[in-house]
Amino acid sequence: MHTAGASLTVRSGPHTTSAAVGSVANGATVNFSCQTTGDTVTGTYGKSNIWDKISTGYVSDTYVYTGSDGTVAPACGAGQACSAAGLADPNGCAAAVSWAKSHETTAYHADYYNRCDHVMALAYGFPASGSTTALVHWQAVPAKYKHAGDRTVPAGGLAFFGGGAGHVMISIGGGKFVSSDIHGDGTLTETTIAQIEDSWGKPYLGWTQPWFQYNH
Repeated sequence: MHTAGASLTVRSGPHTTSAAVGSVANGATVNFSCQTTGDTVTGTYGKSNIWDKISTGYVSDTYVYTGSDGTVAPACGAGQACSAAGLADPNGCAAAVSWAKSHETTAYHADYYNRCDHVMALAYGFPASGSTTALVHWQAVPAKYKHAGDRTVPAGGLAFFGGGAGHVMISIGGGKFVSSDIHGDGTLTETTIAQIEDSWGKPYLGWTQPWFQYNH
C-alpha cells in the first residue's frame, strides 16, 4: 500500500461515497480476495476504476502495488451461486425465483406498489423485510453476503440500486430480473439492470445473498 503518507480509507463498497469502514497504513501489505470496478480514482499508480476487496472492505487499486495496471485477481462474486445457507430464510433461492416468476403481473397490486423490498421478503417467505427501504436493507447486509459492483447476479440474488430510497429486485438468471413498478405502478415484471438505470436513473450498487433484517 503506497500513499503520500496518510492512511488510506477502506470503504464498504467500490465508491468514494461508500461508508468508511476502516483504514490501512501507508506501507502496509494487504491481501485481497477479488477485484471489481467502481468509481474512477487517481492515486499513486495512476487513474483506474479498479477496486480491491480486502478483509474489511474495498480500497482503490491505484494505491496498491500489484505489478499490473489491470486486474490480477478474480472478479468479486464471479461464479458464486445464490445461497440461503445459515440465513434462516423460509424459502431457498430456487423457491424464491419460482415465487417471483409465478407472481409476475401487469395488473396493479397495492401490495407491490412502491414496496420493492417488501416484495423481495415475500419471495423468500417472510411477511416483511425488516428494513424501511431498499437502501437501508443494502447498507445493513453484512460484507460477507454482499458483492458491491458485481453485475453477474445468480438466480435468487438480490440486486440493489441507490438514489433516494433505492430499489431492489430478484435475479431469475441469465441477466434477467423480476422487479416491481418498472413497467407500471404495482406491477411485477421482468427487466434488466440497465433498464432500471436508464429508466429511473438509479445507480447500481451490487447484489447480495438473501439476508433480511427481519430475522437478524
